[in-house]
Amino acid sequence: MIIYPGPLILGFLLGFVLGTRIKENPQSKLKFDASVYVVFLIVALIVAYFLGPLPYYVDAPLASGFVACAVGIIFGKLLFGRNLTPSQIKE
Repeated sequence: MIIYPGPLILGFLLGFVLGTRIKENPQSKLKFDASVYVVFLIVALIVAYFLGPLPYYVDAPLASGFVACAVGIIFGKLLFGRNLTPSQIKE
């Protein structure tokens, strides 16, 4: 079994950059709990299964770059996507 690093690295980097851009809006009532991340990973695995591997890749029956991107989004959100200081709302 050959693991192709190109799609994994590029997918993770793209997902990481996208994850750092996700910020929570203090005015909305949406919360990103652990259940949201679990549902996101399950849906990402289902989509990756139906996408299938890129042509001529035989490493896994999943789109490995898509899964790496989903993991990168979660890592980027958890590491850099949070506001460490509370934002002031101006009226």
